[in-house]
Amino acid sequence: MSIPVAIGSTFFGCMSNVVFLELLVKEDPGIGNLITFSQFFLIALHGFIFTAKCGTKKPSISVKGYMILVAMFFVTNVLNNYAFDLNIAMPLHMIFRAGSLIANMVMGVIILKKKYTLDKFISVGMISAGITICTIVSSQDVKKTVVHGVVQNTSELEDFFWWCLGIACLTIALFISARMGIYQETLYKKHGKHPQEALFYTHLIPLPWFLFLYSNLKEHALMAFESEPLPFIGFGIPSTLIYLTGNVFTQYVCISSVYFLTTECSSLTVTLVITLRKFASLLFSILYFSNPFTLYHWIGTLLVFIGTIIFTEIPQKVQQMTAPKKATKKSKKTN
Repeated sequence: MSIPVAIGSTFFGCMSNVVFLELLVKEDPGIGNLITFSQFFLIALHGFIFTAKCGTKKPSISVKGYMILVAMFFVTNVLNNYAFDLNIAMPLHMIFRAGSLIANMVMGVIILKKKYTLDKFISVGMISAGITICTIVSSQDVKKTVVHGVVQNTSELEDFFWWCLGIACLTIALFISARMGIYQETLYKKHGKHPQEALFYTHLIPLPWFLFLYSNLKEHALMAFESEPLPFIGFGIPSTLIYLTGNVFTQYVCISSVYFLTTECSSLTVTLVITLRKFASLLFSILYFSNPFTLYHWIGTLLVFIGTIIFTEIPQKVQQMTAPKKATKKSKKTN
């Protein structure tokens, strides 16, 4: 895979994944755990064959070393999934997750005792303000609670309570994800970077834990098989199964492309690609699915993404890359 192909695959895979995810959530808001299990299973199966060589290749990092990382990874995914089942709309979900820099900065100060410059605090302030604006505006138009695909006859207070619980899930997931990043960083410093191995084991080890979610997985799998059929190559296949297949495949394309970029490109390139991809996904979600998005949402979104660009110092790094190089000094004449 070349770098241009990887960048194109990141945009195609990740944006298509968001489309399939929103189609699935609109049909069944509680399907998140089934989606995550399907993604984990496919990536683990692929890794078992091509990375672990069917179990014949020993890991560079011990499985025990991966356990804490895997636990945080699993909990983060489950919390993010449950947020959809708690009246959280897709655009707000995407904006909230784009604010991971806030959690990373807080964890960096508390755990690593890092010190940040003024522009970093300003950028994080912009991101915080953007998420706050979007959250406040979204709280005024909370979706009705949906259970098993049926809109419930609940009061506005009950709907708002579940929405607040969804915000709490996103917030907790944000900080666990930040802590996971710090742990991953220390793990790689000690053992070296092994991205494909990490991708495999972080998706393989959590699979038995899904047994605790068996009833939830079974329930939504049955709902998927009973969903409205769509015509496909002359057959009527349940729509949810088609969307789920598309989501799992595009998730693999997305995550494998991002992992390739992290090993082949500078952090600037990866950050720029991911930031632009998130913004493009958000715009597509708003336009294609006609999600409600007010002027205040736009202001909050711009604050989040401009703050992200400032924090990652993209303008300064681009300027350094495009600035003409200084002429080298002429070598001294030899005697």
